[in-house]
Amino acid sequence: MQFNVRPYVCGALGRIDTALLGKLTAAGPKVWPALQSAEAALFSSMPLPPYHRSGDAYAFAWGERRPKAAEDEWITVAETYESPGLIGDGGRVALHTGALGLVDVYYVQVDDAVYFSSLIQPLLNLVPVAIDWSAWASILQVTFPLGEATPYTEVKRLPGASALVWEHGRLTTERRLPRWLRTEPYEAWISPQEIVELLDHVYADYEGRPLLVPVSGGYDSRLLAGVAKARGADVESWTTSPDDGTDTDIAFARAITRELGIPHRVVPQDAASYPADAMEVARRLEYLTPHHAWYAPFAKEVHGAGRILVDGLAGGPLLKNFMVSGAALEARTQAERSAAVLGSLSLGQPSQPFLSKAAAQWMEETVREQFLAATSMFHGHRAELPLSVLHTRTVRGIARSAVNLVGPEASFLAPFIHPEFFDAALSVGVARKHQGRFYREVLHAANPRVAALPSTNVVKQPLMRVPLRSTAAPARNYAHRMLEVVVSRVPGLLSDELHEVVAGGPDALTRFNGWNDRFWVRGLVLFGLWLNDFENDLSDVAPPF
Repeated sequence: MQFNVRPYVCGALGRIDTALLGKLTAAGPKVWPALQSAEAALFSSMPLPPYHRSGDAYAFAWGERRPKAAEDEWITVAETYESPGLIGDGGRVALHTGALGLVDVYYVQVDDAVYFSSLIQPLLNLVPVAIDWSAWASILQVTFPLGEATPYTEVKRLPGASALVWEHGRLTTERRLPRWLRTEPYEAWISPQEIVELLDHVYADYEGRPLLVPVSGGYDSRLLAGVAKARGADVESWTTSPDDGTDTDIAFARAITRELGIPHRVVPQDAASYPADAMEVARRLEYLTPHHAWYAPFAKEVHGAGRILVDGLAGGPLLKNFMVSGAALEARTQAERSAAVLGSLSLGQPSQPFLSKAAAQWMEETVREQFLAATSMFHGHRAELPLSVLHTRTVRGIARSAVNLVGPEASFLAPFIHPEFFDAALSVGVARKHQGRFYREVLHAANPRVAALPSTNVVKQPLMRVPLRSTAAPARNYAHRMLEVVVSRVPGLLSDELHEVVAGGPDALTRFNGWNDRFWVRGLVLFGLWLNDFENDLSDVAPPF
């Protein structure tokens, strides 16, 4: 991992133990001091000048977008620039995240000090390595951790719109409501044409810079590509196989880019390289999600493209109620609504039991409690449903491809989370967005001819079947090795039926070709890789069930 466009940072605040700080700075990428004081330290892998400095006051930010002058409050920086930072005024120091928390800030607390890092791994040199079973419950069931959880009990992730504060000789955690919760976005009857104009306005900040829009067969990418092309941007498009067994995206992307007159390239993938890709992505994402192995070859090509990647992050939840089911829309109580959203985010039932009864019951209860805690701030909010998806699945799982696989080597742009666009899209009521109606109107306003082309959002039958990389022989061999690790280390996690399958060898995994089966396998394989990689560090993996 090369920190080219966004630095790796680490540091501490509070009553800092210089020996521990030295261990932290030595454990990660090479860093240089950006700030050193009695109560705060900040180190960066590249020059990181403060955006404000006056006397004892200072302010740093390390997202790709950063302020140019001091702001009144850290939450303003967080929600305007989606950037983490460190702000001090002589008597108070605040380490804050972005409002959504896209750029990771991990930390451990040792006595009266907090030690923080862009990566988890360096922090493991300061604390014992111990499994957080609740984190793994959510990684397996919903494919990402919830709340502050990481796979390690001692390491936490600072959530969006949060800050760790050192003031008056003590550490506190400060939670702030982001803009979209402080002021509820009531229906303003934003028109589809206004949505397109706001998107065009976002691109104005990148005038003259070459763009890369990865067009798939869906709504988000065709909208982003169409608006960029219409304003005369230097834009190319690439597509790769999402490893879904159909490659419908590639066929549809060719038609879309041909209609728009955009140069198009298909990035190939190789089934033989899948195990290496899966392991590389898992380790790079620090075992936080089983997603994105298919994205590895594409991300590597983007690193050398010399273009800003335009990512459709958050488009689905904001514009078409993605992951918002009819049951959620029709729920009459808060409990019913939360259960419906969690049901949409969770993996479906596999073709046979994968987990033991005790593990499945404990996991279901644990994830339910975590989800309620992670989304309680949205309860009763007019946009509760899309926000519950955005602040969990989008931020903790889906965003990792752009933030941690494309970045920090290459820049990415996420137009849908630009403040003006985000607020306008969020103000559109969920009823208008139901079943993609509003989004289709937006697409028509942007380019009627492109809007009329087939989309993977509505086409249910594949144009053809293609072999899956993730179930080919190399992938089966890799998956089987990792499942054997799970069988050996935590046998009580798996069902008797899955024990029998694993005992049958790699080819016994061929029965798991369904969508739900494949994702359950990927999650357990990720867990097996983590157990394998930390075999010498984990002294106790006894489960709580």
